Amino acid sequence: MTFSRLSAAAIFGLAASAGAAMAQTDCGDVSIAEMNWASAELMANVDAIILEEGYDCDVELIPGATNTTFASMNEKAQPDVAPELWINAVRDPLSAAKEEGRLQALNDGPITGLGEGWWVTSEFHEAHPEIDTVEKMLAHPELVPDVEDPDLGAFMGCPAGWGCQLVNANLFRAFDMEEKGWKLVDPGSAAGLDGSIAKAVNRSEPWFGYYWSPTAVIGKYGLVMLPFETEWAGRENWDGCIAMSEQDCLDPKPTSWTKSEVETVVTKGFLDEGGIAQDYFKARVFPGEVMNAMLVYMTENQANGEDAAYEFLIEHEDVWTQWVPEDVAEKVKDAL
Repeated sequence: MTFSRLSAAAIFGLAASAGAAMAQTDCGDVSIAEMNWASAELMANVDAIILEEGYDCDVELIPGATNTTFASMNEKAQPDVAPELWINAVRDPLSAAKEEGRLQALNDGPITGLGEGWWVTSEFHEAHPEIDTVEKMLAHPELVPDVEDPDLGAFMGCPAGWGCQLVNANLFRAFDMEEKGWKLVDPGSAAGLDGSIAKAVNRSEPWFGYYWSPTAVIGKYGLVMLPFETEWAGRENWDGCIAMSEQDCLDPKPTSWTKSEVETVVTKGFLDEGGIAQDYFKARVFPGEVMNAMLVYMTENQANGEDAAYEFLIEHEDVWTQWVPEDVAEKVKDAL
């Protein structure tokens, strides 16, 4: 009788332990935001395939965008995951949500080498290795002559109506670029900006101006971002002047570009119930050069996020297999 009681207790304990183990490894349902730009579409679909095929999760992709997805996660706790959330756009409310426990960043660097700034062509960079900062570039406007006025250097800014148009115009003033012999060129449109880069690269002409990464343009044309020697002058200068209209920014201070930050953000519910899927998101990092190459692939092949995800998983096995255990990697490869 005593043996039977001990056996029952032991069996109950083993069952409880097994249940706890299953709770720790179970994936279950996961909803992922599929944001409305190419790199985010790719990331969401890669996540979905790996979680479904490798971890046996049930994944739902939910269309989204930065502000709408953040608001939904913050107020309704859905979707569970925002794979590529650019946090500068929602910094203050996101900080509050983190402090209050509603949201959390599982990965504060899911893409390397990203950011906005001032770039030159790779051919120019190779021809002038001594010009390795923005400030050194600003001292030589003669190296990038303007087509209409060759006595001035051409700095290509952003189209009117873009937020970066204000930033570039105010930094142009902050660094006294007009006095140094520069002209701020308006590309007129997104197509005009991209076209100016393509033309310069194809004709082996110099080009200096604004762009951002990850993008297909950076991947295709191999632009090189110049770092600023000037230190970051703080959020008051940036948010309260540099990012404002000229009439609201009377005294812009020279500054490096504000740091571009992307996080993989999840809800508290996912933290509590996401199980092994959390480990995947913590480990998942796309190298910037690979991401840019994938964006080129998407542009040239008119590929959607799902098509590009399969291309990535097939062609960049060396990257994604580092994110997951070997048995998970084998399951994903078998499903491709």
